Amino acid sequence: MNKQPKYRQVADALRREIDNGTYPPGSRLPSEAELSTRFDASRNTVRAGLNLLVTQGLVASSQGLGYQVTKHEVFKLNASRFENLTFPQNGDAYSTDVTAAGRRPSQTFRVELQPAPKHVAERLEVAADSTTVLRFCHRFVDDVPWSTQATHYPEWLVAKAPRLTEPGDIGEGTTRYLADLGVTQVGYFDEITTRMPTPEEARLLEVGAGVPVLLWTRTGYSDERPIRCTVTTFRGDLNQMNYEIGDLSAREVSE
Repeated sequence: MNKQPKYRQVADALRREIDNGTYPPGSRLPSEAELSTRFDASRNTVRAGLNLLVTQGLVASSQGLGYQVTKHEVFKLNASRFENLTFPQNGDAYSTDVTAAGRRPSQTFRVELQPAPKHVAERLEVAADSTTVLRFCHRFVDDVPWSTQATHYPEWLVAKAPRLTEPGDIGEGTTRYLADLGVTQVGYFDEITTRMPTPEEARLLEVGAGVPVLLWTRTGYSDERPIRCTVTTFRGDLNQMNYEIGDLSAREVSE
């Protein structure tokens, strides 16, 4: 005898059908009324089961449209090559990587001057609340929200690189732009964490309840000092990050 609560039985049955392809990504589940009949359960019980799937990121609900199986077209980002000038790029690293994967990139963009948040000031080694140039991108892959990217540059760098303050994207990418001016990023330090999204992050990335975000903080260095701090916030359900370190010839042969 199944001792699980009825709403969990409903969720488990639907989860199995999502996993085996009965309800593929993007498809709509039967209505609450239809599921109530199928499982011989009240609509409140069925709704509780569906909401459990929503919190697990498997299903999304829309007002008036019912429940839809979430699409999980995961984008794989090679973080060791991202912004690496030894690899060929056509424009910035984001557009290059997304296009190379056969996907379509798009983004909105803004630039503003603002005091450095504490975590940024620490990484840029500048005084707290000192002025930084914030370049903020809201990025999409195939029209689906993919990430936000907030890059802070210290005020001293603006005199050398005035285009950092221009209200538009830098076509060749800021890392290459700075390198062309003699401010070359020779190394970076990465920090990767996960947490649940803030309300603003959930709105921008259109993530449902129960879906975490991945935070990738990269501090870039010239041979003298930090030159930028970038915080990229990814949807946790649609992204995979990997690095290439050392001799991987055996992996290439095996593949």
